[in-house]
Amino acid sequence: MASSPLIVSPVAVFGSTRIATAKSCFRRDFHFHFLLRVIQHSKSPATSPASNFGLIFGRSGSGKTTLLQLIAGLSKPTSGSIYIQRYGNDGKALQSAEELTPEKVGIVFQFPERYFVADSVLEEVIFGWPRQRGGLQLKELLASKLQKAIISVGMQGIPLDKDPHSLSGGYKRRLALAIQLVQIPDLLILDEPLAGLDWKARADVVKLLKHLKKELTLLVVSHDLKELAPLVDWSWKMEIGGVLKEEPLPAC
Repeated sequence: MASSPLIVSPVAVFGSTRIATAKSCFRRDFHFHFLLRVIQHSKSPATSPASNFGLIFGRSGSGKTTLLQLIAGLSKPTSGSIYIQRYGNDGKALQSAEELTPEKVGIVFQFPERYFVADSVLEEVIFGWPRQRGGLQLKELLASKLQKAIISVGMQGIPLDKDPHSLSGGYKRRLALAIQLVQIPDLLILDEPLAGLDWKARADVVKLLKHLKKELTLLVVSHDLKELAPLVDWSWKMEIGGVLKEEPLPAC
């Protein structure tokens, strides 16, 4: 006998963490577990399992982007809260569940280049950083984060004074990723990361995502299933009305 749907908030897993929630506008099947597995932060990327890429697919208008906004803290559930539960390698809970903090979630919107506001790559990356005065130690920390983010997305050859609007489509996406990576998120959310790119830029972004999934958790919404399929560790289909369940990607 099929189980009746429950009304629940989005559920996810960061690192060895699981997010469980109370009521909201999203439904899931009773036996469904929305689990996004990621590397243990106590381990180095070289020894951590590379199983950090989750993909949500489904028809336009089904609620995929709304789900991402809820997880990122940009929208609030109609009721209930989103909690994070950390687990050890043995599957046992390490501590009591705690509310998800949006500060640990990065999100790159569809066509992120439309939201660029600065006149240089450097200013675009650091836009929104705390403007309070800091000592040398703080400045060195920010510079280190900036350098690491730029290298992570393969932009070390791009002058930092270059106008971001003059970059190619692929490098604009790289810049959008770097902006989020500076904050070192536990989870990086991407909404249609390949949309609007030519074939070469799409291939470059896929290659970059393959590299990034070894370092952090990626949760992606996309219609480009064929190109992203080799990266996917977990996939979920969302039906109209926010009904979400774990399901393999359809054959392309």
